[in-house]
Amino acid sequence: MVIGAGPGGICSGHYLRQAGYDEFTIFERDGDVGGTWQRNRYPGLACDVWSHVYCFTFALNPSWSRSYAAQPEILEYMRKTVTDLDLWPHIRLNTGIASAAWDDDHGVWRVTTQAGEEVEADAVISAQGMFGELKYPDIEGRDTFAGAAMHTGAWDESVDLTGRRVAVIGSAASAVQSIPEIAKAAGQLHVFQRSANWVLPKEDVEHTDEQLEQFLDPEELQAYHDGIMTFLGPSAPFSNPEINAIAEWVAACAIEVVDDPVVRRKLTPTTPWGCLRPLFSNDYYPTFNRSNVELVTDPIARITPNGVVTADGVEREVDVIVFATGYEVDKFASRIPITGRGGLTLREAWADGAQAHLGITTSGFPNLFMLYGPNTNQGSLIPMIEYEAQYAVKALQAMDAAGVDWVDVKPEVMAAYNDELQAAIDGVEVWKGGCSHYYLSESGRMVTQYPWSMYTFRESVAEPNLDDFELGRRHHTSPAAAPG
Repeated sequence: MVIGAGPGGICSGHYLRQAGYDEFTIFERDGDVGGTWQRNRYPGLACDVWSHVYCFTFALNPSWSRSYAAQPEILEYMRKTVTDLDLWPHIRLNTGIASAAWDDDHGVWRVTTQAGEEVEADAVISAQGMFGELKYPDIEGRDTFAGAAMHTGAWDESVDLTGRRVAVIGSAASAVQSIPEIAKAAGQLHVFQRSANWVLPKEDVEHTDEQLEQFLDPEELQAYHDGIMTFLGPSAPFSNPEINAIAEWVAACAIEVVDDPVVRRKLTPTTPWGCLRPLFSNDYYPTFNRSNVELVTDPIARITPNGVVTADGVEREVDVIVFATGYEVDKFASRIPITGRGGLTLREAWADGAQAHLGITTSGFPNLFMLYGPNTNQGSLIPMIEYEAQYAVKALQAMDAAGVDWVDVKPEVMAAYNDELQAAIDGVEVWKGGCSHYYLSESGRMVTQYPWSMYTFRESVAEPNLDDFELGRRHHTSPAAAPG
């Protein structure tokens, strides 16, 4: 079974069927496919990597209208891919998963849906991704607000912002994309910023008719995709100090468009480029030249029924509050209660922070494969997810060839990998720049970022090694010896 019908679920379905596995079901809690691109619909939402490498290698899209596609176009692409691959018969919509537990005696997963249905599965691929649980700020009085309040990740399209007084709390990815669009509609917009982020411009242009005609040639389309990957694939994150400095200089130049020197200073970060998640927008900084937009950097003290009160005692009365405050990104598969061998829960196993071998398997949880799992956030996420899905399917094939029913990554193998991983993370200087970011778990372990290149990751997951795993067969009380 596959949990989630976003990019990870679509990849899984494709590679499972390509390998000859037809007895699989993709369970999706919502009423449509697309994952984060289906759930998130805030104004201005778009991809921040090139469209032509934010698509499946087995379904390159010749029809991207621009270099950085917006949410409606990406969602339509996801739906079309599911249709073209004939995956709909394998997908169960409106079927959330309540829990999953490994049955030690029978060597299978016993999964319960939110409707109470019990499902038995030989293997589980968790394709939940990182952005499935909204994060709200812990602000006194947040629930007392009498107006309309919504999170960017649960946008209420019924709320008309035209002429309204709006507060946006947050200044990271969803804020940078939505604020320029909200400002166009709102009568007054107050942007509450806790810390400034570097925002780079991006060359976001519409594809010409000539380009679209060219992309209809499969060879030309493949060459265009490969050309971008030649740049993106071998690049380790923030490993080149000169490139980091250039990026910071470009962002600093972009801020110069802001007319007010006080606002300009408040928008200028004190931390290095790359310390926080890189952000891209051509419209964010110019928005602060609008007469109806105010940047507020005083800390928020509380929310009242009428508005937002800052630490200086000023209350700004508003009609709508938008929380652009991100997601609970450090939970990964453990957002669903998952119980492994010996009754160990995934949340207990990850008490000091999520960790996995290659970001895909975690010790104590046989036949559980995670896509976009711990420490796999790098480059363009769809190719990364493809590498992970291929690894999971190859692991199933290796199990069949070896005559075993389950595999469980050895604790020492996972520990060695994570020791090397965390040492490499410690070597990325900008990540130690003193930022308060989502990369860290409560224990301080960096659980999201991958410190090497996409191509390094691709090589590391190219072929599963069964020597890394404890192997088992059903109806055996002790693990089977490795074959051969």
